[in-house]
Amino acid sequence: MKVIFIKDLKNQGKKGEVKIVKDGYAENFLIKKGYAVQVTEESLRKLEDSKRKEKQEILKNTKEAEEEKVKLEKIILSFKVKTGEYDKVFGSISPKQIKEELSKKGYKLDKKQILLDSNISSLGFHNVKIRLYKEVIATIKIELTK
Repeated sequence: MKVIFIKDLKNQGKKGEVKIVKDGYAENFLIKKGYAVQVTEESLRKLEDSKRKEKQEILKNTKEAEEEKVKLEKIILSFKVKTGEYDKVFGSISPKQIKEELSKKGYKLDKKQILLDSNISSLGFHNVKIRLYKEVIATIKIELTK
């Protein structure tokens, strides 16, 4: 029996995938538990509609992320830090602090979107990457001053 997966099922199929499976397995497990539907003209039409909507959504989100990237890359965040002998910084700047500073400027980001290899702990300018959407990554400048 040909089925269309409507949910991901580990080691079986991903959402939107069309597969041929045994009749009993399809009827008694996949369809009954809501993982798949039998292939019909209507179900294929729904699949095509959902794929089309998904593509439009991805394009829309990518466009919005590109617009936000342009705005973000003009920003320079400045942090005043305490320093010791030889301008050694006490502590460091973490993704959480960067997120808080960006939220003050009106940007709603999750700290997981801020890509730091390690916390920033030296005076001067630093480039920080922010993942806005899938492949859209903005680079902002952060300045640490005394």
